[in-house]
Amino acid sequence: MKFKNPFKSLTLFEWILWGLSVVMIVVSSLLSGKSSALETIASLVGVTALIFVAKGLIIGQAMTVVFSFLYGIVSLQFHYWGEMITYLFMSMPIALLSTIEWIRHPYKNTDVVEVSRVSKKQIFTMCVLGAVTTVVFYFILKVFDTPNLFFSTVSITTSFMAAYLTFLRSPYYGIGYGLNDIVLIILWSLASVEDISYLPMVMCFVMFLLNDIYGFYNWRRLSKQQKVNNV
Repeated sequence: MKFKNPFKSLTLFEWILWGLSVVMIVVSSLLSGKSSALETIASLVGVTALIFVAKGLIIGQAMTVVFSFLYGIVSLQFHYWGEMITYLFMSMPIALLSTIEWIRHPYKNTDVVEVSRVSKKQIFTMCVLGAVTTVVFYFILKVFDTPNLFFSTVSITTSFMAAYLTFLRSPYYGIGYGLNDIVLIILWSLASVEDISYLPMVMCFVMFLLNDIYGFYNWRRLSKQQKVNNV
């Protein structure tokens, strides 16, 4: 497998998307006046990981592990136990497993992952595990008196399904994370009402949503391209 500087592979559109994401996060951080350096760093690591994941680059998935850890710590600071537990004990381990899976399945010895098609059995398994995870985490979050319990629980469901689809190397990971982004925009908007310092997290997931939409589009393109090349 050949590893190259991932920034060299970005197209003009991807540079613009990544640059806009960085600018919006930094500006919102400065305007809030109270955001921590950790929030800003986590957001920047996240959007950088996403642009590389959208290209199917293995390094992007590795960076997702780092983001999951940082985001879990930020969630802990606001007592969003659902987000902390989800990212530290579910999303981060799955992201690590996904990184290993991506490394094991490069496309023709490149640093791009081989796109896979999800089977009906895998979809059924995802739905069953997702339902079980949702129920279990709901009661855990209730015990911790988690703020905004409903949205925190929905976030767990969408996070699990998105992470599962990422592990399966499916283009639909972008849809899963897009739904999760919408939930998190709501969740952190509610947090920002109480403390404006969390505004960068809102902007972070707005930009995440744009990146995940692009990721779904680009993975569909990669899937078609790989199929043609394999003929």
